[in-house]
Amino acid sequence: MSEQTEQPEQTVPGDSGDSSVTGEERPEARPDEHSDERPEARLERAVRAAEQALIEFEIAVETFRVEVENFSRLHHQKLGPMYSRLDELDALIAEAKAARSGDPEDLRRAREARSLVMPMPGVDELFHDWLGSDGISDDAGAMLTDRPVRPPERVRPTEEVRRLYRELVRRAHPDLAQEEAERERRDAFIARVNAAYGRGDAELLRVLAEEWAAGPAPEAAAPSESEELYARLEWLAQRKELLALVARELEDSAIGSMLRMAPEDPDRLLEEIAEQLLAQVSEREAELAAALAAE
Repeated sequence: MSEQTEQPEQTVPGDSGDSSVTGEERPEARPDEHSDERPEARLERAVRAAEQALIEFEIAVETFRVEVENFSRLHHQKLGPMYSRLDELDALIAEAKAARSGDPEDLRRAREARSLVMPMPGVDELFHDWLGSDGISDDAGAMLTDRPVRPPERVRPTEEVRRLYRELVRRAHPDLAQEEAERERRDAFIARVNAAYGRGDAELLRVLAEEWAAGPAPEAAAPSESEELYARLEWLAQRKELLALVARELEDSAIGSMLRMAPEDPDRLLEEIAEQLLAQVSEREAELAAALAAE
């Protein structure tokens, strides 16, 4: 009988046996980092990231807005007199040419050129009686907001109007409030009552009486945490869209376009424009002198 040789047991790399065969450490199994995370946690992280991105965007937009505003002011302050001088020279040249030729077209151009340098009317002249000590008048406000202007029909409102008014004031007077929030609500309501009484509007007073009798609107149920987070994300998105519109308007404006020509040194751009305007003033003055000499 032959002897059977017992073979040593071998371990396959990657098997569950001794890892010393491969010389590698087996990583310990880790539980999912977010397995126990609340469902709202991901929303919270998204909100925080959106808030930070919006803040950075607002900083960029506001920085550009300030530069546009400052450039506009400095442009007007430093270069405004040069533009005015150019307009005046253009008008004088056109007038000299029209006086020499007598041509109706030249006379029309001279009038147009002169109109550019005429002083603008003052605020009072533009608005007449639209502005008062308290700002825009009621009639002006109605016209600007497409609200019909309704002058009072009579000096003393009707008996019904006075009755409705007295009843509403007695029920809704702010002094009857015990809390500040209630006083503010009554103040706002009485202001509407007074406005309706001033116009003698009985129908509106009846509507206000029904509104007061119904009482304040019930408070809405408090939203859940997820609803609040979704609402916050939606608001952040809307705010970003609004800022994008503002940024686009700034970039597309005349001053914004000029700033894009010299984003690194806008102050130098002002100096270059001033140099160009000075050269144009010199050319116009020489042209005017030649036109006057030809008369």
